[in-house]
Amino acid sequence: EFRRVLFRSLEHSHTPQKPRVRRVKLPHTQIDACRELMRHECILGPVRDLLGANLRLHTSKLNLKSAEYGAAVEWHQDWAFYPHTNDDILAVGVMLDDMTEDNGALLMIPGSHTGNVLDHHSGGRFVGAIAAGDVDADQAVPVIAPAGSISIHHVRMVHGSNQIGRAHV
Repeated sequence: EFRRVLFRSLEHSHTPQKPRVRRVKLPHTQIDACRELMRHECILGPVRDLLGANLRLHTSKLNLKSAEYGAAVEWHQDWAFYPHTNDDILAVGVMLDDMTEDNGALLMIPGSHTGNVLDHHSGGRFVGAIAAGDVDADQAVPVIAPAGSISIHHVRMVHGSNQIGRAHV
């Protein structure tokens, strides 16, 4: 049971009768295809172009957006989840399906990576999300990409996604 909790998280609407996985954590430690993909030149080449040859993997996950119930991902900066002493850190996304506005595409706030690290706490507790009033959602740009594409963003880039069928995070 501990291993299952460690490696996945569930949608809020999950029940034993209707299993709904939201995220698989550390797939590169469990799935050979993920491990191979993370070492593929189509991913490492662009990252090396941006950061140089000395690369390290910090973590991996599969985010799922299932039809009819794919939950929104609240506005956040990845930096809040894994702060370091420098900020030359990138998040790389690999699209396993087409990413469209209809299926809860990634939304980014252009230029937000050049600003401050925002507060991801509420009531003194880490909640992993920025308060809605601290983000100008009207500035959000959807990342639209076909399956097989990659996205790369800086760890301070403010981003999130809509719930399938909803207009804004």
